[in-house]
Amino acid sequence: MIRFRLPLLVLALVLLAGCGFHLRSKIALPADLGPVRVTSSSASYSALVTSLSRGLQAAGATLAAPIGEEDSTASSDTQVATLRVVSERWGDLPIAIDQFGRSQEFSLRYAVVFAFKKADGTDLVPQQVVELSRDYVSPPEDATGTTTEREVLADELRREMAASILRRIDGVVRSGQVNAAP
Repeated sequence: MIRFRLPLLVLALVLLAGCGFHLRSKIALPADLGPVRVTSSSASYSALVTSLSRGLQAAGATLAAPIGEEDSTASSDTQVATLRVVSERWGDLPIAIDQFGRSQEFSLRYAVVFAFKKADGTDLVPQQVVELSRDYVSPPEDATGTTTEREVLADELRREMAASILRRIDGVVRSGQVNAAP
């Protein structure tokens, strides 16, 4: 039995190595980026802003204090790069109905408009929209778990949105498509 395990293990490793799978590396940020502030115009507290801040910090960015919470010892003329969440929108769209005309299945949609500007005012990532959606079933006669399922999906979409925005930043930096200020 032991004689068969080693060749099987080696075969599995060779197949995995040949499939092109690579672990995702941390996102790339420009070397001259400096401190970064993540802001949102939609709310004073946003779970998306928190997730984006954590992701940028994990990538090696230095986070600047949010507006209004600057340290009094820090100079107010220090410029910071800004990842701005312009808007966040949620929506439920019915996609299936039963024979009585009641909605049975919904599509939960989450759209975010964001832009990332470097401290000197140049666009690192110009303003753009990212939209994600997930479908869920909500039978009208048994709606006990519907709210909980929607909340779980909303949390999942928020995490995926933060990852998607960070991947867009990474893609722009790795491709070298950083635009100059007009």
